[in-house]
Amino acid sequence: MSAAAANWLAARLGSQPDALLALATGATPLRAYQLLAQRPIELFEHARILKLDEWGGIPMTSPATCETFLRSVLIGPLGLRERYVGFESGTVDPVAECARIAEWLEANGPIDNCVLGLGVNGHLGFNEPADALQPHAHIAALSQQSLTHSMVRNLRQPPTHGLTLGMADILHARDILLVVSGPTKAAALKQLLAGKITTRFPASFLWTHPRVTILCDQAAAG
Repeated sequence: MSAAAANWLAARLGSQPDALLALATGATPLRAYQLLAQRPIELFEHARILKLDEWGGIPMTSPATCETFLRSVLIGPLGLRERYVGFESGTVDPVAECARIAEWLEANGPIDNCVLGLGVNGHLGFNEPADALQPHAHIAALSQQSLTHSMVRNLRQPPTHGLTLGMADILHARDILLVVSGPTKAAALKQLLAGKITTRFPASFLWTHPRVTILCDQAAAG
């Protein structure tokens, strides 16, 4: 799965060197990013990276942040600091921070290639199940499932909210890659593949997009 995901990203950068990549973080895409970072540095000379989401209310320097993850795995090793944009986790004004990201994406988007993970409750980024889904960058109330995520579940002071791109931002991407791994995601993947579109399972809206690739491992496939 990880090798296929790295190949997917490399192929798209090969055909569009200045592509805007919106990237999820976490254990599922980790190995794919590590493999991607082993490619020739020339592949990334013009690439642009946008962080999909971030834990809010914790310091940016925390090892739990999506920021730390991306900087250690991709941004630092590939020298992409000048072409990388992401939410600030510890901002005192999250509303203004979401507006900043929304304005940047309006000026520099749309996203060319979006890499997503699948939440056990069907969330994409921090677009959690709800009666209605937000279209653009916004503050998200974190579900209990998100708060037990391996990145933050052992923090003494857990995140207070999420900062995330919205569903319209994701669905306007030209290509979407969904990576799904582990037995805990098997039920969510099965529900996604059933094809029922509902705001109570945000990933189901991927059915409305014309170019979605799903890669999973054996455990997630059941």
